[in-house]
Amino acid sequence: MDIPHDLQAIAHQENTLVFPQFHAEHAWQLGSQLREMALARSAAVAIDVRTFGQRLFFAALDGATPDNARWAERKSKTVEHFRRSSYGVGLTLQQSGATLADKFGLDPAQYAAHGGAFPIRVANAGVIGSVAVSGLPQRSDHEMVVEALCAVLGQSFAALALDRH
Repeated sequence: MDIPHDLQAIAHQENTLVFPQFHAEHAWQLGSQLREMALARSAAVAIDVRTFGQRLFFAALDGATPDNARWAERKSKTVEHFRRSSYGVGLTLQQSGATLADKFGLDPAQYAAHGGAFPIRVANAGVIGSVAVSGLPQRSDHEMVVEALCAVLGQSFAALALDRH
């Protein structure tokens, strides 16, 4: 895996996938898109869409465990703290050989720098929440979220997907 290339691609995803506005209906649309994708792929995942301070959509598909819900929450807290995707944060830490605990003093029971949570960015407002998936390998969790955001926002997933390794 080419970490610098992936970090550049993730930054581009974060700058491109921006909502003009965001309301509870958008959270439902995004969560439902993810649920339909997961059902079509028989993916045992938990899905969490929230603004900071309020969960707006949650679903756990057959085969998902309470651990998946907890991972989604921990990854969402990482997005809330850094205003970046949890995968981007994790790759940056991996590149420097650091952890959330030693570099930032963040409790690993509360935060997770693993792929799958992505910032919900609103034009002229910034990052106001997150969308998270947990249950697949971290790169796949991240890509599923990006694919759903592309579908909801009318962007090309082919143009924004990470390179296949």
